[in-house]
Order: sequence, then structure tokens, then C-alpha cells
Amino acid sequence: MKVLVVGGGGREHTVIRKLKENPEITQIYALPGNGGMAQDAECVPIGAKDIASIVTFAVSNEVDYAVVTPDDPLVLGCVDALEDAGVPCFGPRSEAAIIEGSKVFSKNLMKKYGIPTARYEVFTDMQEALRYLETAPVPTVIKADGLALGKGVIIAQTRDEAFQAVREMMQDKKFGHSGDQIVIEEYLEGPEVSVLSFTDGKTIVPMVSSMDHKRAGDNDTGLNTGGMGTVAPNPYYTPEVAARCTEEIFLPTIRAMNAEGRRFKGCLYFGLMITKDGPKVIEYNCRFGDPETQVVLPLLESDLFTIMRAVTEEKLSEVEVKFSRKNACCVILASEGYPEHYEKGFPLEIPESVREQVYVAGAALKDGQLVTSGGRVVGCTAVADTLEDAIRDAYALASQVHFENAYCRKDIGQRALRAVKGV
Repeated sequence: MKVLVVGGGGREHTVIRKLKENPEITQIYALPGNGGMAQDAECVPIGAKDIASIVTFAVSNEVDYAVVTPDDPLVLGCVDALEDAGVPCFGPRSEAAIIEGSKVFSKNLMKKYGIPTARYEVFTDMQEALRYLETAPVPTVIKADGLALGKGVIIAQTRDEAFQAVREMMQDKKFGHSGDQIVIEEYLEGPEVSVLSFTDGKTIVPMVSSMDHKRAGDNDTGLNTGGMGTVAPNPYYTPEVAARCTEEIFLPTIRAMNAEGRRFKGCLYFGLMITKDGPKVIEYNCRFGDPETQVVLPLLESDLFTIMRAVTEEKLSEVEVKFSRKNACCVILASEGYPEHYEKGFPLEIPESVREQVYVAGAALKDGQLVTSGGRVVGCTAVADTLEDAIRDAYALASQVHFENAYCRKDIGQRALRAVKGV
């Protein structure tokens, strides 16, 4: 079978490596892919948002199945276009992908169907938003309505920071039209948990939980990034919490989307906070998280392609989805200066002995040499019996990958480790 994967980051590299385990798959295309995944897939220089060209390629190359993973093409209707052209897909159609594509939609959905989340207000007028902030409690959270590469959420610790965030989004258009509408919501406290789930719109199967590390610096300092590392499972996601999430959040969300005529089929990501009042939704994503995928899929013992096809065919209840009871840790090596300004084009060296545990996100091939081409360059993932060993091994892996101006957080997994130890 020929399979096409839309996207070009570390998440897609992880998905492709997992798909390769299925012997039925004879060819994998990555559109556009990146230089570091060229050993695992045939990279085709078609952008993830160039939907017309993606469809033309899929049809002309007789692709049997497509996996659309990034948020932009999902929201823009890539699955719709591929399915309409006769190519079965994993991923939600655009009417369901709006659950990530619009914060306003998702917040209103939760309010309408009683799904626990932070209190919020929606604004389309900047002056109204600024007036509201004059008396709103701080800290507060400011969110751009649309997609913003995972960076459109500002946790404002002071009123001045909140004013600045609103002006940057609505006046300066820092995130383009994504900031035409904003959500201002209550600041919640508690440990965060990411739960990716497979769903065919009828059945929902949560994957192993994970903990992301969003801030650029150690001890959660610095700017928000796309994610600097992850561990799985998340020790705060106890069986009791999981049961509450299933009954109060996961199943109600699927039912709510169905009631709205927006059946969700694909990977639905729940960004949760475990507050003193119980679990609440911080955000939904309409796809695999990055870098959560880099720790979740290495723990998947079942065949990913079989699960994906079951989702497409609405037969998820008929297949086994089994995860290892081991632990995983992913450490991201990024370019110094990320998430703002950084240099690229430096030679990237990944020893053959660790290549299978390194997922490439930001690299290109130049004259046969891998060079850095992005902010997040690679994710180094280790799986071990204990969390402590997984963290140690992931950092050992990272120490063997080299490029100029590389940096990583030194504390990935430490909060989870303290929770495991009860500290």
C-alpha cells in the first residue's frame, strides 16, 4: 500500500516510523517532509497547506491512504479534499477541525454542553477588551482565536502584560487574522496533562497521558514555544482522574460535536489542567501533539496503521489499542534564540547508532549534508522501565547529536519525577 503523510516535523517523523512497522505499507510519501526523514519516507516538496497540489499528487500516484497531521491543513479542509477525490484519510474534516481552529468555537461548545473549562469572555473590539481587563483578576490568560503555531496563548502575570498581549494580538496583528477575535479567560492552577485520543466519532480511546514543557527556559521560564520536551505517562493523571475525564470531558466532547453535526474522526487532543475542583479543559487540538507524539507513539504496542484505518471506517471498537507500561522521555534540541530569532544552516550530525531514537523536526539536506533549518531541530526519545531511567537516557541521546548553537532545557521530566517520588 502507498501511504501519504502530510507535514514535515518531528511529529510526522514519529508517525512515519510507526507506520513503517506495518508490512502492508510498501511506500510512504512525506509532503513536504524534511531532510532528516528522507531515510524513512520519500519526501516530496509540496507544502502542507498546498491542498490542491497534495490532492493532485495523491491521485496521480495512486495513494491508498493519507494521514494529515498538522493543524493548518486540517482546518483548511485537506481531509475534505482528499476524501472527495477518493483517498481515505486519517484526520478530521474541516467542520470538526474547527475545535482547534477557533478558540471561540471550542469555548462556546464547552459552555453549551457543560464541559468543565475556565470562565471566559470573547472580544472582537480591542477597546472593550482593554476596559474589561481594567477590573479583571490577574494573572489572566489571553488567547488568539485562530491558529498561531502554538504560540497564541499569553499568560499575563500583571495587568500591563495583559494590556500588551491584547494590543499585540488585535492592533499589531502579531498572529495575523488569528487575533481578530480573542478570548480572555480565568487563570487556572494545577498540573497540566496532555491526553491524545483516537476517535471515530462513536468510540473514543485515550492514549497514554503525557506532560509537555512549553516554556523555552528551565523551571518554566521564558517564552512559550511549540514544546521543549515531554514525558509519558504523566504521573498526575491517576486512574481516578482518568475516569473523571472520560465521563466529564472525553465522552461529552464527542457527543457535543456529533450534536453540532461535526463528527470528529482522527486524533483529538485534550489539553487538561487538574485543578482543585477537578479536571478542566485548557484547549483542544484536532491532531497529534508535537512533541507529545514523540513519547506517546513509541509506547504504542498495537499497529498504528490498523488503528488509523479503523478510525476512518468507524470500526475503532473492533481493534485493540495497547500501550506499553514503560516510560518515555523526549528532549528537544533547538536552535539558540528559538522561539524568536535564530540562525540556521549549521551541519547536523546524528550518529547512526542513535538514529532510530531521534526524530527530526527542523533539518534540510544540502549537498548531501543534513543542516539545521528550524527552531526545534530534533527530538531525542528514550523508553525505559522507570521515568528516571528514561530521562537519563534521553539526555544521553541528546548529548550525541551535534550542531552549532544547539540548546535544550535541562529539566525535562523533573516535575514529573518529583510527583512520582511524592516530593
